This record gives sequence, structure tokens and C-alpha cells, in this order.
Amino acid sequence: MSGLDIELASGMAAFEAKEFPRAWQLLLPLAEQGNAQAQHRLAIMAQNGLGMVKSDRQAFGWMQAAADQGYALAQHGLGFMYLYGECVEKSPAKAIEWLRRAAEQGMTGSQMTLGMIYEQGLGVDKDEAQARKWYQMAEAAAR
Repeated sequence: MSGLDIELASGMAAFEAKEFPRAWQLLLPLAEQGNAQAQHRLAIMAQNGLGMVKSDRQAFGWMQAAADQGYALAQHGLGFMYLYGECVEKSPAKAIEWLRRAAEQGMTGSQMTLGMIYEQGLGVDKDEAQARKWYQMAEAAAR
């Protein structure tokens, strides 16, 4: 294990143990160096005010940085931010774009959410075929 791996593992362990100030301290340098996992965890902390003052700007910035690198969990998170207008202005089109990227990487939650979006017509025209496609993909992934 490299030093970077050990730092990341330590930061993630602190996050899981709900030692958020310590997690922030350990993960921030890694996030600044471009580590998508660290960026994603910082986004969650900033969005929810875990170990720090809640910051929509930081939450969105870190989530976007991780999503831009192709990190599926962050793409899913960014999709939800856009879908519900959390930390950023609501945009169904951008929500679908980011959820689709995560869904195409096998994120079952993103697949189910896309199915719901098309089934209910949330910001798009209702499309039963698209809804069925995403629900079936999620169902296949769950097997």
C-alpha cells in the first residue's frame, strides 16, 4: 500500500467512524490533488454540515469535480443535486445527463431514478419505453 492509499484509507475510516473533522483534515489534501473518492466524501460532508459548517458551494464543487472524473457515486449524487435543486439550481436535463452517466456504469439507484423520471414525466415528457428500459436494467443488475 502506498502512502496515498494509506491516507485515503485513514480518511475513509474516519468518515465511516463519524469523526468528520479528522476525515476532512485527511481527505482535503487528497481531494485537492484530484482524488475522486476524497472529493465525493468532502461533498457529502459539506452538503450535510458534517464536521463543518454546511456549504452548498463546496458540496457542489467537490461533487462536480469527482463526477467530472467519471466517479459513478458522484455522478449519481450530482444528478440528485440537479433533480431536487440541492446545492445548485434545479435542472431536470442536467439531472438526467448525470444520472445516465452513473446508470451506464451500473449504478442501480441511478437506473431506478431514471425509470421514475420517465414514468412520472419529471421535467421530461412521460416515456413508458424509456422508463421500462431503465427499470429492466436495474432489475437485471440486482440479480
